[in-house]
Amino acid sequence: MREIAGAAPREIEDMLSNVSIWQLLIVLVIVIAIFGTKKLKTIGSDVGGAVKGFRSAMNEADKETTEQLGDDSEDASFDNTPAEEPTKENHS
Repeated sequence: MREIAGAAPREIEDMLSNVSIWQLLIVLVIVIAIFGTKKLKTIGSDVGGAVKGFRSAMNEADKETTEQLGDDSEDASFDNTPAEEPTKENHS
């Protein structure tokens, strides 16, 4: 049996495409039998809360980035900068 960690993305796609709906239903029944519906509901709520928190954090990061990019402050202008700044050695 091949290891998934060492498999190429195409090989993983081929392995997952061979899974039928009946195999998924059997796995679901076994998981429900082991954990029970109450435990699965709790796990689902926890995962949903984590996804919601992740989305809100991403939206905050996008908003901060937009605010930083939308800042209309001017950058330094090099048009009026002298080519050579006077130093003590040049004044002698």
